[in-house]
Amino acid sequence: MLVISRRPGESLLIGDNLTIHILEVSGDKVKIGIDAPRSVRIIRTEVLETENSNRDAVISAGTANIGSLAEVFSITGKPSEQKKGVSE
Repeated sequence: MLVISRRPGESLLIGDNLTIHILEVSGDKVKIGIDAPRSVRIIRTEVLETENSNRDAVISAGTANIGSLAEVFSITGKPSEQKKGVSE
């Protein structure tokens, strides 16, 4: 890992088209600005970790939950079927 010290108003260039600007330092927080092409995905690591754990939870749930959901829909029926029963 490369560690670089920067002050507010300074910036650094990564590659040819990604610039990180140090906008403000306040206490233990640093506000940065990032100039990058739209094709570059920029995401906070905690958001990525949440996405990954949500994806893992869905995968581990497996098809058992799909079967349960199918049972619920077969019990309640489709809305159009319920209306037919009421009008008859």
